[in-house]
Amino acid sequence: MGKLSSGFECYDLNEIVISADELINGEKRRKKIVHSEFKEGEKIVFADLRIGDYVVHKKYGIGIYIGVNTIKADGMIKDYIKIKYKNDDILYIPTNDLDSIRKYIGGDRIQPKVNKLGSKEWENTKAKVKKNLREVAKELIELYAKREKIQGYAFSKDTEWQNQFEASFPYQETDDQLRCIEEVKKDMELNKPMDRLLCGDVGYGKTEVAIRAAFKAVMDQKQVAYLVPTTVLAEQQYEEFKNRMSEFAIKVEILNRFKSKKYQDEVVKKLKLGEVDVVIGTHRLLSKDIEFKDLGLLIIDEEHRFGVKDKEKIKQYKSNIDVLTMTATPIPRTMHMSIVGVRDMSVIYEPPQNRRPVQTYVLEYDAEVVKEAIIKELERGGQVFYLFNNVQGIEKKAIDISKSIPEANVVYAHGQMTGAKIEDIMKEFIEGKSNVLVCTTILESGIDIPNANTIIVENADRMGLASLYQIRGRVGRSDKQAYAYITYKKDKLLSEVADKRLKAIKEFTDFGSGFKIAMRDLEIRGAGSLLGEIQSGHLEQVGYDTYCNLLDEVVKEMKGIEIKPEIDIQIDLNVTSYIPDEYISDSNQKIEVYQNIALCRKEEDIQNVIDEIIDRFGNMPAELENLIDIARIKYLAKALSITKIASRKTAVVFTFEQNNFEIDIAYLVKQYGNKIKFSNGIKPMITLEIGSNNERQILNDVTEFLKGCQ
Repeated sequence: MGKLSSGFECYDLNEIVISADELINGEKRRKKIVHSEFKEGEKIVFADLRIGDYVVHKKYGIGIYIGVNTIKADGMIKDYIKIKYKNDDILYIPTNDLDSIRKYIGGDRIQPKVNKLGSKEWENTKAKVKKNLREVAKELIELYAKREKIQGYAFSKDTEWQNQFEASFPYQETDDQLRCIEEVKKDMELNKPMDRLLCGDVGYGKTEVAIRAAFKAVMDQKQVAYLVPTTVLAEQQYEEFKNRMSEFAIKVEILNRFKSKKYQDEVVKKLKLGEVDVVIGTHRLLSKDIEFKDLGLLIIDEEHRFGVKDKEKIKQYKSNIDVLTMTATPIPRTMHMSIVGVRDMSVIYEPPQNRRPVQTYVLEYDAEVVKEAIIKELERGGQVFYLFNNVQGIEKKAIDISKSIPEANVVYAHGQMTGAKIEDIMKEFIEGKSNVLVCTTILESGIDIPNANTIIVENADRMGLASLYQIRGRVGRSDKQAYAYITYKKDKLLSEVADKRLKAIKEFTDFGSGFKIAMRDLEIRGAGSLLGEIQSGHLEQVGYDTYCNLLDEVVKEMKGIEIKPEIDIQIDLNVTSYIPDEYISDSNQKIEVYQNIALCRKEEDIQNVIDEIIDRFGNMPAELENLIDIARIKYLAKALSITKIASRKTAVVFTFEQNNFEIDIAYLVKQYGNKIKFSNGIKPMITLEIGSNNERQILNDVTEFLKGCQ
């Protein structure tokens, strides 16, 4: 007898069928873990690309994006990306070659030099930047070498207790969560110190990854320190860890400046004696009096929120223990350290089930709109966060809201209150005894209250983009639709930077926007504050992506690793391959789909892209199916060192890179007989007779030929 993997709706019969696994919590369905070879940078190459934006072609350099042109030639229709270079020269890029282009990211105030087609200035610029990157590369290599030499503690394989603990998680893990958990645990089992960065949007389940890593460490009698940037988050994570671990006799404690001296002294003493297994704490954990009997794992939430002195102390901790750092909006320096292998990175792309993006409004402050938003949330039994980042006026703001909305039970909190007071206020709000919380940016990190699904932010123009993104992430943590009202003073003339930040927060509402926010912040602010003025100058000459690629090359060269030149494959088959306007009319969505197809590196990527396209837009037209087949042909050809595949009447010619003709010719002769011809010149070629101009047959025959050559 069969078993349903999940329920479904039958509209014809007006019935809903629910599977047993969905009704019984005890048996949770485990999803297949999907591994993707996309680099995170690749997934956002066209984040909010607009006509007039600067783009970087890896071969031709910096140009200006003009748009998408549909061109018909020899009866075939294809879309091309149009880029303008110096002297108004135009370059047309086939959409199947979109992986060769990146959006230029280097700072909004920077107007990069547009390159000239047919000149060597782009190659010269890259060579100059590469030369200047040697100092940076040297530092990174030394860090990497030091890390490789240090012997760490190899944690044991998962115990039965670990399996039991993980089974107690009350929610269905996402595929990405499971993959990241496995990556972290695998690192912990190695005999070198882990230094892994865990990236994922707010509310994507990074804490569960951390909890399971902490449990694994405690199973080997090691202590765990969990460092968080705010006292409010410390309290919440303390409760979460304590509740999850209570059945396993694990001792969890908390340390922050709001706890009494007597309590702090007692915890410090127990840490030294090894009587505390897990400690959750703020900067207090970095104080001189803190000593551990046997610290095995350090977990850091949003490391960039800590100051220079704090980071020095963190570095001391990092020398020989496992470290897991978590963030929703990674800074670019952290990202490129991951790219060149100094840090390992795990990414949670997938939102939890039934999660909806937060509906975001950016507007001038309007008391009536705000009042209506609060009433609307209270009427559906929800709660409201009201961010008012002014300690002096916060009490008056709370009183004004109470007077304006009598049914609102308003409380307020800020960082200058005593720890006990904040704890009481937050506990009251979490328990639903109050329904409107007016607070400062103590809200920014980590607070998880699923019933709070409206947030109002005053004077948002004074806040950074990453902070706004984190704050908005405090709502929308359940299956209810959440709302964010990002406001600024009426009639206020916004600065250019503030205006761009507010536009960005309104635009990036989709799931997984944390990386886009990080990149957009780099665009707005420039690279100076992140990489230092000297390095930012290099980055601005070539853009962020090329900078990272050049740095990667220099690191490999200095380590003596051979760099194989990337093969640019030109595919010129007589098939119509584009996305018709009647299928996808929005140009940005169309470019996003083109990008996702161009970035496919294996069959699994192809299938994921197909599933996503059909899910979003319905059954695909033949022209789009052809485009996906060309993407498959491209990655198959790359493995064979093929540089060009082109139609020639009723045949297809495959051109190979010089000295890379390693095909089993005997097999091909046996398989294809006189349909195949060889030309073993400077660039070896194989001509395959198709015998037809039928598009499907051309694509199928080329695909089968390439598969047979593997």
